[in-house]
Amino acid sequence: MSDAVLLDLLHGCGPGCRGASPREEAARPSHVFLLCEARDRHEHRLPAAFVSSCRSVHALDSGSTAARLYRFKQTLDQLDLSAVRVLTTPRGRAVLRVYQELLFTALYTFEYHVDALTCPGCAGSAHSHSPGPVEEEVSGFLQQLPALKGAIRVLKSSLIPECFGHGFSTRSGGVSYIPTLSSLNLFSSKRRRDPGAVVQENRRRLALHAGFHPQPLCLVKVDHGSHVWVVGSAEPEHYDAVVTDRPGVVVAAPGADCMPILFADPVSKVIGAAHAGWKGTLMGVAMATVGVMVRDFGCRATDIVVAVGPSVGACCFTLDRQPALDFLQVHQDCVPDPEATRPHVNIRLANRVLLQRVGVLPEHIHDDSETQRSCVTPCSCCHPEDFFSHTRDGLNFGTQVGFLWIRGTDRGDGPRGRTEGTPGWSGVSHP
Repeated sequence: MSDAVLLDLLHGCGPGCRGASPREEAARPSHVFLLCEARDRHEHRLPAAFVSSCRSVHALDSGSTAARLYRFKQTLDQLDLSAVRVLTTPRGRAVLRVYQELLFTALYTFEYHVDALTCPGCAGSAHSHSPGPVEEEVSGFLQQLPALKGAIRVLKSSLIPECFGHGFSTRSGGVSYIPTLSSLNLFSSKRRRDPGAVVQENRRRLALHAGFHPQPLCLVKVDHGSHVWVVGSAEPEHYDAVVTDRPGVVVAAPGADCMPILFADPVSKVIGAAHAGWKGTLMGVAMATVGVMVRDFGCRATDIVVAVGPSVGACCFTLDRQPALDFLQVHQDCVPDPEATRPHVNIRLANRVLLQRVGVLPEHIHDDSETQRSCVTPCSCCHPEDFFSHTRDGLNFGTQVGFLWIRGTDRGDGPRGRTEGTPGWSGVSHP
């Protein structure tokens, strides 16, 4: 079995403690990584039988601990490894687990062996370690990384007036290095290789570029349904749209083929963001968002403008026959080839039709059918240099977002009758 062993020579129990050689029976790895200072880089300290069983020995002996472990992760990804055995001390385990939480996801498994180093001074109980300094070190390290794939670029709809700030992110300008996630991936999942700290740095860079930093941001927690959360009410575990009238609160929806849809009422100063995949489209998430704006905030549907972000086009999106044919009930043009084994489906058209049914004016919808304005709804699958795509890239895909906020404070600081605080970035399940 091909795996990796991380030999921790940094975290002993006292000053000057560097651990010791691993017991020969502790591991028979393919690849060994030495977490050490440059002066401790002595491969001859390892038992000959241990070294002979390894394909390679890598020294992680320069930079901060965050930099060393980030380089360790990069090498794991290059080797397509995810199982790690860590030979360390009780104190080292306590420290390294904090780095693990920040720089790795649940896709990687770490097995700690605190008795594998034959150092009597390290045999005691684990020392306490505050995660605060580690988080600051990791954040500072990531902030120094160069942007990949050029500068951040955001698409903006001319339909949304300047009293709102908004945009749709693209994939350039972040620090994610894995090809299908590079570079401005904005979501971390246990099923993908981009860790939370890297995604948080990408989000920080987007916020600075777009102008909403350090404002809080409400990102929908996707359930592929039609539940709408009003900011200030009790937050549900999952929802596919969010609405607010609080100035400065940034609402956002993810997308990677599914549609991030932004809603803005310039008359009532109310905004919303929705995630619409094919399931959410059929369940009417776009209509539900408009409905909440009308019912809870007194908006008129004819005042609401809607911008549909980058998403998979009918050119690339197919479904099994039965769910595909369900779209014929929305409009016959939503399924251009209904006789196919896997028909193509136009989920953008379906959302336009459903929005118009609840009173949104056709000219107030900015999607791919709008040719008089600059495009904000390109096919995510057709443009790999600019957008992430689940259809194109498979399970380890990246995520872009659409975001929107109300500028100014002319309506006061909070929504009618609601006093609860606003959360920061929230997670999403599977856009």
